[in-house]
Amino acid sequence: MSIFPNAQNFKIDNVNVHSFEDRQKGGWKMLLRNIADNALHDSSARFDAPKCDEDTRVEVTKELMDWIQDREAPQRLLCMTGAAGAGKSALQQTIAEECSGSNTLGSAFFFSAGDPTRNNLSCIVPTIAFQLALHSPALRDAIGKVIEDSPLVFKKKIKIQMDMLIVTPFKRLCASGELDRNTFPHAILIDGLDECSGEENQAELLSTVKHCLLDNDLPFRIFIASRPEWAVRTALDNEPEGYLYRLAYHIKLSDMYDATGDIRRYLWTRLRGIGSRSRDRRAQSPQWPTKEDIEKLVTAASGQFVYAATVVKYVSERRGSPVDRLRAIIDWTPEGGQQTRPLELLDILYRNILSTAKELYEAVDTNRGRDFLLLVRAHQTNFDGRIGSERGSIRSFDEIISLEEGGHQVLFSDLHSLVFVRQNPGMTEVWEEMRFYHLSFSEFLDSEFRAQHLFISETRVRQYVVESCLQKLLQQEDFLEDWSFALIISALRRYSDNQITYIDDFRLIDFTRNNGWGRIDERLSSHTAIGGFGEWFGLARFTFNAIQRLNDDLHEHELADIVKSYSDKWKERYKEYGLRWEKVEGSSSSPPS
Repeated sequence: MSIFPNAQNFKIDNVNVHSFEDRQKGGWKMLLRNIADNALHDSSARFDAPKCDEDTRVEVTKELMDWIQDREAPQRLLCMTGAAGAGKSALQQTIAEECSGSNTLGSAFFFSAGDPTRNNLSCIVPTIAFQLALHSPALRDAIGKVIEDSPLVFKKKIKIQMDMLIVTPFKRLCASGELDRNTFPHAILIDGLDECSGEENQAELLSTVKHCLLDNDLPFRIFIASRPEWAVRTALDNEPEGYLYRLAYHIKLSDMYDATGDIRRYLWTRLRGIGSRSRDRRAQSPQWPTKEDIEKLVTAASGQFVYAATVVKYVSERRGSPVDRLRAIIDWTPEGGQQTRPLELLDILYRNILSTAKELYEAVDTNRGRDFLLLVRAHQTNFDGRIGSERGSIRSFDEIISLEEGGHQVLFSDLHSLVFVRQNPGMTEVWEEMRFYHLSFSEFLDSEFRAQHLFISETRVRQYVVESCLQKLLQQEDFLEDWSFALIISALRRYSDNQITYIDDFRLIDFTRNNGWGRIDERLSSHTAIGGFGEWFGLARFTFNAIQRLNDDLHEHELADIVKSYSDKWKERYKEYGLRWEKVEGSSSSPPS
């Protein structure tokens, strides 16, 4: 019997029947409006994304894929760090494509500093959730319902987003049997975390990964690649122990894998391919490029793929001969009025890293008034041997240039993708040395043509170090220990080149009037204060030039007489080396024999 016996032409509206499905579709549409499609591994925005050539990076690629495929391995987070240009993004792209082909890729997100849709955290969780949902209609419906019920979820902190859009729906569906965690595509790849703007955002993402994905019983294996910036280092370091140190499988790409052989193969393959397609018969010759050319490029690359990729990109320009363009790179110098910039892509990378590091360093209250670029250049000149043959430990040089103890660690804290500090195990004391990952970065710092507005001249470095030494010597005499005094005298000799030309007039006059030479004399009275012959010679030559300048250029004859009185006093001590002071006064810059 009908419950509407007298009804005619009556129809039940089906809007309520479909309302639940429509709400889910509405939630899905909202999700699509909040993803960064440029960040996908197969996005058209990344059509020329770097990837590893065949037969290159075979060992590290195998290690990465073995880790991803081993679902039972205890560490579910792999962090790969490496210098700028070490090939991290190419490896991530290669792994993403292999995982996609084997149906193990759950999601991938490629950060890019120059793309506002993927240089922040606003879209990363929705983008990951979107890709995971594509593998399961049930997960798609569940995520859509969450968004429909909580449309402001995209405005919440990413930790809450991750829990609401990924963790809770996934766990519920696994518990109900609607998802099989053992077969679900489980690889989550995140590339270029260092290109996410703001250290606090980088740290927030790592913390979210830990609390949401690692602390919950989920099948995902997360592979993150990044330069070793502050947020990553503090999370992964063992001293002090970071919160991811025991949870993450850490691959230090630049330290653990020597890419020299791969770079050599890459250059041979790519350049020969360019030559075979060229109309220039010289490039078609089996003798091009020469082995010597390749080895020069391999040396210049310093194990970093970015240099080799920049060379290939420049040589492949179709409007020029590859032979001539390769020769331009090998023979290039900033002198001679040359206007070509064969390494411009590499230089843009260096300028971006340096500019960001400079801004962050000089923004700190305690660093105001310091010139970041000048301090970096000073440390460079101290360790590359260009100024004198001796080198002090990086800790000692901090003191010379008036940085606090451990100041170099703060100075280099945002340059870890270009610079590293290592301890020399052959020394009995703690001896730390600064090193560059890239030979080309050192050359970049030396070239005004390449560094442009970031260039600091060697003359300016010399002036700064010499004036720092003089300022140290003017401090209270009980402030400097004997070893510190000898260190400063040694640096003064090296950076002044035994001359007075690197000190401005005011500084020389101020040093003399404030008893600077007397402070030196007080220290020389100690038998342990200065013992090296080179230091004696440098001090003698420096003093002689000071007298000449005060007399002849500045006409400060009384001050010149003050310096001469100390010079006369030191002549007797100099004779202990069996040398005549007159030889110093008559020499140019080399110690007398």
